[in-house]
Amino acid sequence: QVRMVETGGGLVQAGGSLRLSCAASGLTFRNRVVGWFRQAPGKEREVVACISWRGRSTYYADSVKGRFTISRDNVKNTAYLQTDSLKPEDTAVYYCAVADQWATDQNAYKYWGQGTQVTVSS
Repeated sequence: QVRMVETGGGLVQAGGSLRLSCAASGLTFRNRVVGWFRQAPGKEREVVACISWRGRSTYYADSVKGRFTISRDNVKNTAYLQTDSLKPEDTAVYYCAVADQWATDQNAYKYWGQGTQVTVSS
């Protein structure tokens, strides 16, 4: 059974940082593309960042470039999203997901976690 579990969310002041983790089990993690997505209240879910199998390729949404960093540890079957210089508009539920091929479209992602809440106060 595939399981994706996000942790690391919380309440932080603007300008602060959080490190989100995504632990995967039940699949060959090292063969999957990992994506981080977020959904703010009243808005559609959007892509935040993606990382290729070995971590050599990454993608960032324009809104987070220079502030967020995606990484992965294929030994630990875990992906990370370091979020720095957080803004109130970053407030959302953050999800991780895996895909078989490189993609930024969330429809390509097959397995999803339950999400972790990030709240940034001004």
